[in-house]
Amino acid sequence: MGDPATPPSSELAAMAIVDGASLKHPFSDRVPVRSIVCRPDGGAGLAGNRVRAGGWVKTGREQGKGSFAFLEVNDGSCPANLQVIVDAGVEELSTLVQTGTCVSVEGVLKVPPEGAKQKIELRVERVLHVGPTDPAKYPIPKTKLSLEFLRDHVHLRPRTNTVALAYLLIMISAVARIRNALAFATHSFFQEHGFLYVHTPIITTSDCEGAGEMFQATTLINEAEKLEKELIENPPPTEADVEAARLTVTQRGEIVAQLKAAKATRDDISASVAELKIAKENLSRLVERAKLKPGIPKKDGKIDYTQDFFARQAFLTVSGQLQVETYACAVTSVYTFGPTFRAENSHTSRHLAEFWMVEPEIAFADLQDDMNCAEAYVKYMCGWLLDKCFDDMELMAKLYDKGCIDRLRMVSSTPFERISYTEAVQLLEEAVKGGKEFEKNVEWGIDLASEHERYLTEDIFKKPVIVYNYPKGIKAFYMRLNDDSKTVAAMDILVPKVGELIGGSQREERYEVIQRRIAEMGLPLEPYEWYLDLRRYGTVKHCGFGLGFERMVLFATGIDNIRDVIPFPRYPGRADL
Repeated sequence: MGDPATPPSSELAAMAIVDGASLKHPFSDRVPVRSIVCRPDGGAGLAGNRVRAGGWVKTGREQGKGSFAFLEVNDGSCPANLQVIVDAGVEELSTLVQTGTCVSVEGVLKVPPEGAKQKIELRVERVLHVGPTDPAKYPIPKTKLSLEFLRDHVHLRPRTNTVALAYLLIMISAVARIRNALAFATHSFFQEHGFLYVHTPIITTSDCEGAGEMFQATTLINEAEKLEKELIENPPPTEADVEAARLTVTQRGEIVAQLKAAKATRDDISASVAELKIAKENLSRLVERAKLKPGIPKKDGKIDYTQDFFARQAFLTVSGQLQVETYACAVTSVYTFGPTFRAENSHTSRHLAEFWMVEPEIAFADLQDDMNCAEAYVKYMCGWLLDKCFDDMELMAKLYDKGCIDRLRMVSSTPFERISYTEAVQLLEEAVKGGKEFEKNVEWGIDLASEHERYLTEDIFKKPVIVYNYPKGIKAFYMRLNDDSKTVAAMDILVPKVGELIGGSQREERYEVIQRRIAEMGLPLEPYEWYLDLRRYGTVKHCGFGLGFERMVLFATGIDNIRDVIPFPRYPGRADL
């Protein structure tokens, strides 16, 4: 029997000192707080390791007459905080200690003095990033808060020609299983890499893409129809009806006055006052009904949305990105996976009015991290289908696309080519000079068409291609402006058969820059004030991307029309069931 004071070998293995680099987040340059403080030993076994950590200051205090400060830093990877100690010689302490401040720091993990609550603490040697917060303006104080209060600051509160009918049935069921496998793979990939699944709203008041092609969510039309029907069945009062009711009120009032003057009994006066009250209520109802007009309510010649269900214009979302960023800027690594909508009157084989998007966001990460994560995710899904859905893939290869399995194998095992947008345009221009014809002309500044994207990935490189640094004029306002002021830190992943599969970017974290970009795009500032708050308070570099889920199913199966890879397709003129 072993020494009872000696921990079991499994615990010894868990407590063994490891290299700080092995703890690093796979798509960021930091070590998650969870990897440090959630070990069986509370992190003590990591003492001596140099790490880089980042998060938001929950509490901070200066000690030793301002010679150093204690910070409780949390990145959302676990409930526990990491205690961080910063000397005054390293950074200005007054900025660091404010609640809500975002910090990225590098230092050495050390065991605190005996008796301390923490098992490990980080002695900071370098402060890499500070996203300051003005304590006079920061809406979330350190004091105990009510749920009602936090509801008013929800964006900061956290700090998702066929051969036969049989052939059709076989193909549809196979596609359904492949779609299911890809959805499972999506959650598995992000869960395995420490991402939090966030459910973003389907109804929104902001336009992520800025294109204005959104379905409006309103009850004004229904209410107007109900009112019109009701006014036909029960016409509003005429002016004569209102005057008659007003006269009744006057008469009832005179009777009350006469009774009081005659010193009538209390019961008689009370009964007369009650009749006067009823007359006044009837007059009030008639006056309000007389104001009712058929049609949608208007004010100053425009639709009065204050009378709508949400008291403002609302739409079906085109993307959950903006909303999920609120959680990325509090718990660092998140993703949303849900339906999105686009009111684009397009009948092509590539467009749907309702489709699903996978949208991860990563804090403390840049465009390179974004590309690394997106490439790893696509490869993971391809490998998942080969490992766990091979029978269905063999069926698709036999019945529909002979090359679908080889395509998955190629993508899962081949490094993606990475070229700038400028290099991509140059390659396309050279192809045109060599005799290649495109329907859409090629020149710097265009939004690459599907024919351009597929030529790059299918003909030139014969593998997936990541194109990055696009002209700012063809990309959204939230993408980070590069130093050349002409391009943004955006990237698209192009794959054979489909073209663009993923679109992403490093997000603009600089308040003044993104405010200017919103104005340049001709968008109103008011609907995005909550989004700007993420830059006002505790700003941090972050990135993300969106994968059109149906396009991934198209790529995997080789099916040509996107309407065939979603169970209930919605497109112009069709919204069955």
